[in-house]
Amino acid sequence: MPENNAKLSPTPNPNPSTTPAKPQVVNKDADNYDRAHVPMGEEFDKAKWTLPPWQPVVIALAVVAVVVAILSWVTKAKPQGKATIDNVNVVQIQGDNVLVAVNVSLNNSGRKPLWIHDIKAQLKTDKGDFSDEAAPAVDVERYYQAFPDLKQNTLPALLPEAKVAPGGEQKGTIVFSFPVTKDQFEKRKTLTVTIQPYEQKPVVLTK
Repeated sequence: MPENNAKLSPTPNPNPSTTPAKPQVVNKDADNYDRAHVPMGEEFDKAKWTLPPWQPVVIALAVVAVVVAILSWVTKAKPQGKATIDNVNVVQIQGDNVLVAVNVSLNNSGRKPLWIHDIKAQLKTDKGDFSDEAAPAVDVERYYQAFPDLKQNTLPALLPEAKVAPGGEQKGTIVFSFPVTKDQFEKRKTLTVTIQPYEQKPVVLTK
C-alpha cells in the first residue's frame, strides 16, 4: 500500500465569524460577601453607610431637650427656710437717716440645720433704692441705748452664724440703717429682707 505523504490540513472553522466563548470567571469574593461585615473601604467610601436619616435624629434631640427641661423644673432647689416679717419699728436719727428694727420669724422646713450666712435689706422709695447689711450685735445694743424707742417690741438679735435646727423656728430682730427720713420710709414702696443661709437658696421677705 503506497505511503500517503500528503499532510493533513486542519479542519476549517465552519463559522469563522463566531468568537470563541470566554471562560466564565467565578467571583469567589462575591460568594463570600457578608453584608453584616462591610469592608472598611466600602464603609467609609459612601455616605449611605455612615449617615443616618436626619429626621429621627432631630426628633430624638428635641425629645431629650424637653425631658431635661421638665426634670430641671421639677427638681429645682427650693429654699429650706421660710420666714415672715412680724413687726417693723423705725426711728429718726440725725439728718435724713433712720434706724429700722425688723422682727422676723425664720422656720427651718428642711432635714438638716440651717446656718445663716448673712442678712441684707433693700428699701425702695420715691427717693430711690437703698440697701444695708444687718447691724452687728455690738452696734444693736448701742442703738438701743441711744434711741430707746427703737427697742420697743424688739426680740433678741437675729445675726449671721445663727443656727436653726431642722423643723425648728428662730425669732429675732434685725436692725438696718437707711439714708431717708421717717416719712419717706413710712411711704416706702417695699422693704425686702434677704436671709442667705450657707449652701442654700436665700429666704426673701417683703413688706
